[in-house]
Amino acid sequence: MESCRVPGATIGTAGATIPVVGLGTWRSQAGHAREAVQCAIDAGYRHIDCAFHYGNEADIGRAINEKIADGHVNREDLFIVSKLWNTFHSSEDVKPALQKSLQNLGLTYLDLYLIHFPTAFQRGGPAYPRNDNGQLLYADTHYLETWQALEKCVDEGLVRNIGLSNFNSLQIQDILDNCRIRPANLQVEIHPYFSQDGLVEYCHREGLTITAYSPLASPDNPGTLPECSRLLEEPTLLRLGTKYNKSAAQVVLRWLLQRKIVVIPKSVTPSRIKENIQLFDFELTTDDMASVKALDKHTRLVASYLINKDG
Repeated sequence: MESCRVPGATIGTAGATIPVVGLGTWRSQAGHAREAVQCAIDAGYRHIDCAFHYGNEADIGRAINEKIADGHVNREDLFIVSKLWNTFHSSEDVKPALQKSLQNLGLTYLDLYLIHFPTAFQRGGPAYPRNDNGQLLYADTHYLETWQALEKCVDEGLVRNIGLSNFNSLQIQDILDNCRIRPANLQVEIHPYFSQDGLVEYCHREGLTITAYSPLASPDNPGTLPECSRLLEEPTLLRLGTKYNKSAAQVVLRWLLQRKIVVIPKSVTPSRIKENIQLFDFELTTDDMASVKALDKHTRLVASYLINKDG
């Protein structure tokens, strides 16, 4: 298989680079995730986005280490991301949670570790602790406490860059005003139906790279609103796809890249995995960019009950 070389964006203060296209693994079931990662590495992906909460880190780790063992890639070629779940926000839980992800993945360090959500859940129980009435049980752990514990993980060499996911600009600024190590990256939902212009501009101004999850509006997510489930059938995207001999998905991903946003499309289908990285042989015009922007519905599709406005 001919592989694609993906450019990188500078991340953090140490001169590291994050490949601007990565493989998303949310909702990739066990077994499928392993095959998807192997296919992705063969196709040229070097950025793999993971999370403890996805429940597939061990499968992903097997795929990564098999590719390292067969000489296809070196560990230093890869950029591996994982995330701290909400039940592990207390300072004493952060390092063990990171070490568990490293154990699952079969790695000695992560390139980037994110706080998955600003919201802390009650520690020591299930992923979604609830009372007898079915209400989520939250903890009063502030994300600044969590951040300080992450900084210590950087000091110990367990992770090279730390960042945030699903935080809004006020929360990010709170961390920037009180941190020793600045957040290197923000990962949030961004797609043509939810373009997040203000947050993107804020991150660029503050020197954070920004990564779009669900860049294709997560059509396979049961929680996606019916009116937002057909992004890839939008006439505008189909027209632009015809213009450039590309798919609607490739048009969307290119639109995000030209906004200086890293993309992590999820797929377990080999043909789509390969297609989603073939983004560097065309460029949208200013008018094309505006046409895609006009699709914005200002509509969040993922986990809105855990996220504040502008995050």
